Amino acid sequence: MKLVSTLVAAALLAFPAPAADNLSVFDREIERKAVEAAVWGMPAVNFDLMRQEMLDKTPGKVGQVIYWGRPLDWRNQTLTPNPDALYFMVFFTTKDGPVVLDLPAAEGHASFNGNIVTAWQLPLEDAGLLGVDKGKGGKFLVLPPGYADKIPDGYIPLRSEVNGGYMLFRSNLASHSDADVSASIDYGKKLKVYPLSQAAAPPATVFTDVKDMLFDSTIRWDGSFFEHLDRVVQEEPWIIRDRVMIDQLKTLGIEKGRPFKPDAHLEGLLANGVAEAKSLLEARYDVGFPPFFSETSRWTFPTYPALIKAAQAEFNEADAYPVDDRGVAYSYAYIGIKRLGAGQFYSISIRDKDGEAFDGGRSYRLNVPPNVPVQQYWSVTAYDRETHALIKNVDRASRSSQIPELAKNGDGSIDLYFGPKAPEGRQSNWVPTDPKRKFELMFRAYGPTKAFFDKKWVLSDVVKAD
Repeated sequence: MKLVSTLVAAALLAFPAPAADNLSVFDREIERKAVEAAVWGMPAVNFDLMRQEMLDKTPGKVGQVIYWGRPLDWRNQTLTPNPDALYFMVFFTTKDGPVVLDLPAAEGHASFNGNIVTAWQLPLEDAGLLGVDKGKGGKFLVLPPGYADKIPDGYIPLRSEVNGGYMLFRSNLASHSDADVSASIDYGKKLKVYPLSQAAAPPATVFTDVKDMLFDSTIRWDGSFFEHLDRVVQEEPWIIRDRVMIDQLKTLGIEKGRPFKPDAHLEGLLANGVAEAKSLLEARYDVGFPPFFSETSRWTFPTYPALIKAAQAEFNEADAYPVDDRGVAYSYAYIGIKRLGAGQFYSISIRDKDGEAFDGGRSYRLNVPPNVPVQQYWSVTAYDRETHALIKNVDRASRSSQIPELAKNGDGSIDLYFGPKAPEGRQSNWVPTDPKRKFELMFRAYGPTKAFFDKKWVLSDVVKAD
C-alpha cells in the first residue's frame, strides 16, 4: 500500500496543476477549436436556426408545412431566399420511421422546384420539372440511417445518414398577380407529408401561412451558436467522416448524452471563437468565388467548384472533404442542390464593374441582354451584404422576367436599377437599397439551357449610375 501511495504521489508531482501562464495556452486551444467547430458545424446550425424559428415563432411543427402566402418580403430573414417563387418548407425526422414526401405532378403552368436535404444540408434529391421526377411528381421516401427493410413499390427512396432534414418546395409563379399567387398556393398545397406507417390512410397535411411573421434565421455570431450545434449533436448519430470532431467538441463542453452548460469563462472563450470564425468566413467570402461568364466577370459561381463536386459525391470522396468551403457557403445561403445547373443556377456579384463593393447609398445599373436562355424565368435579387438576407424595410427585393411591367430597351434588353431612389421614369425597373448598408446581388436562372452554360449569352457587369 505504501508503494502505491508513493507512486500516486510521484504521479501527482509529475503532472502538477497548470501554472497560471499555461492557462492562457489552454484558453487559446479552446478558442481555436471553437473556430473550427463553428466552420465545421455551420450547415447544421443553419438548419437548426430555421427549424427553431419555426417552432418558436410560428404554429408550425416538425412534419407539417409552413409556407409564405405571397412573394417573399423582408420579413423573411432566411439567407438569400428567392422572392419570385412561393416558398413551402417542411422539416421532418425519420427517428420513428421513414417519411413520405408526396409531391404533385406539373399541371399546365403549375410546377415547382424542390430540394430535399439532411440536417447537415447534404442534398438527397432535387424534385420538380427539372428534378429526378422530370415534373411527374412522386412519393419521395426518406429513410432512417441504416434502414434495411424492403422498400415498397412506387416510392423514390432517399437514404439519409441522419434522422433530421427538410424540404424546400418552390411553387413557381406565372406572375406576381393576385390570381397567379392564389393559383400557386393552391398548387403547393397539393404536396403531402406523412409517415410511411400511415401510407394506407395518410393524415391530412397541416399548412400554416407565415407570410406576416418575422422569420429570422440569420446566423447568430455569438455564444448561442453552440447551443444550436449542441442540439444537433444530441439528436443525430455521428457520421463516420465527422468522428474526429467528437473530442474537439468535448473540449468545448459539447458531448452526446450530457447537458451543455458552459460556465462564464468558457462562454467568453466560445464567444471569442465564433467571432473569429465570422471574421474568417467573411474574409473568404469577400475574396469571392471564381468568375462565371468570363475571366473578368464580376458575376461568379455561387460557391466553390470543389464544394459542388463534393456535395454531388455525398462528401464521400477518398481524398477531399472541403469543410472550410462548406462553412463559407452556409454562412450566406442554405439548402443543398444535388444537380446544380439542371433545375436552377445562381450567380453572385458583390462588386461593380470597377471592383468596388456595392454601396446602398449609391445608384447602379444592370443591363440584362435579351433572350435570356432559360426555360422558366430569370431574376435578380438584392440582399444585405452583412446578413445575406433580404434588405429590411424595403417594399421589393427583386425584379424578374415574371414582371410584365418591366420597361424594355429597343434591342429587347432590360436595364435594372439598384439604389436608394428610383430613377426618373424607371420605377418598375428599380430595386430599393438601404443607404446606410452595403448590398450584394444574386442572379437566378431557372431552367437554364445549354446556351447558358456555353456562355453564348453573357450577363453584363453592374455599373455605377450616379
